[in-house]
Amino acid sequence: MKMDIVTIFPGMFKGPIDESILKRAQEKNLVEIEVHDLRQWTKDKHKTVDDSPYGGGPGMVMMVEPVDRAIRSLLAQQGDSLTKPKVILMTPQGKQFEQKKAQELSKLEHLIFICGHYEGVDERVREHLVDEEISIGDYVLTGGELPAMVVIDSVVRLIPGVLGKEASLDEESFSNGLLEYPHYTRPEEFEGWKVPDVLLSGNHAEIAKWRKEQALKRTQQRRPDLLK
Repeated sequence: MKMDIVTIFPGMFKGPIDESILKRAQEKNLVEIEVHDLRQWTKDKHKTVDDSPYGGGPGMVMMVEPVDRAIRSLLAQQGDSLTKPKVILMTPQGKQFEQKKAQELSKLEHLIFICGHYEGVDERVREHLVDEEISIGDYVLTGGELPAMVVIDSVVRLIPGVLGKEASLDEESFSNGLLEYPHYTRPEEFEGWKVPDVLLSGNHAEIAKWRKEQALKRTQQRRPDLLK
């Protein structure tokens, strides 16, 4: 998979995409992640990417022209590929991101993320340049960079070969509509807190039954909306 990130703060991505699972996925050539500074597609000497809104109001709005040039440039780099990239705008006005969407995106070949900032982007970006708008929750951050990192991490780990044990993906929270069951590891007892006997029994059928019951119980207690 190829991922292009368009942002005015490229330095924010240096840590997250260069560590842990994302780093290993790139080293194994399972994903290529490239961060682009939107200012390289400006034409004035000040590299302006924003301006005051028509009609007045507080704050600044990201201009449509640099974003348009950025997307056109990235599309031109595709060459003869028949697969059109999906262009995603990270914005609190987008559809809320869920595991199902992560699974859907993980099957695509090329994603382009546009990180909004300031008061948002010129509406013409939404109308003509973007395929989808995604939000990671009903709250506002200073920009789309952190949300883009969240989506990228969630998507990359679903690409076949990225994680060591693919079966673990099937049991994670939200993968089957439930929260994940509790986990324990050594020691068997700590400060009087004991591991459930069933997990020490070696009876795999009983362990599977216990885990399913615990997943249902936890989901009912913490996220009953998922059961609906």
